[in-house]
Amino acid sequence: MGTRPARRRLSVDRRREELITAALELFSRHEAEDVSIDDVATAAGASRALVYHYFGGKQELYAASLRSAAEELEARLRPEGAERPLERLSQGLSRYFDFVEEHAAGFAALLKGGPANRAGEVGEIVESVRRRLLRLITDEMRVADPGPVLRITLRSWIASVETAGLDWLEHRDMERAELERMLVDHMVALLEVAGRHDHRVRELIEMGPAS
Repeated sequence: MGTRPARRRLSVDRRREELITAALELFSRHEAEDVSIDDVATAAGASRALVYHYFGGKQELYAASLRSAAEELEARLRPEGAERPLERLSQGLSRYFDFVEEHAAGFAALLKGGPANRAGEVGEIVESVRRRLLRLITDEMRVADPGPVLRITLRSWIASVETAGLDWLEHRDMERAELERMLVDHMVALLEVAGRHDHRVRELIEMGPAS
């Protein structure tokens, strides 16, 4: 997939980071099964043996790459200055789709299947991303312990965002900004419905839509 660049002496942490960065870049442009250890080694300017030394094999490298991507995604979703909760949600959603766009195939592999043991470590990475998203949203809402109505509502919205991301990557027949606005409105509508079933959710509706 490319010519091997000149190798450089790097610290252990830096070399591992470069291997993960190279793997993420490849996974963002190719299906996981089409990326080999040799491809990663070439892209990172490292030897095949060094990749095996750090990760043991392709599955371990794939899991480490997805874990790194999940951590990057969480960092992007942290609030940045907006005062109203739904404004922060809108900003976070935009950064979420920045990630989707930059790591398209990796995002799709993360959610659509990937390696055969997705129910194992890779599956746990997927679930950890969803739990982090849920926690970030409830933190923004200042809800320490969401009840079942709010929890189900927010998890349903997160699933909708994931599905929307996959559909948008496949078709790209809708402006991204319009999709993001629609998903924020979707959240408002879901909260309005949830408020009919739990009086504690009603006050959240007063946040109003993001401008």
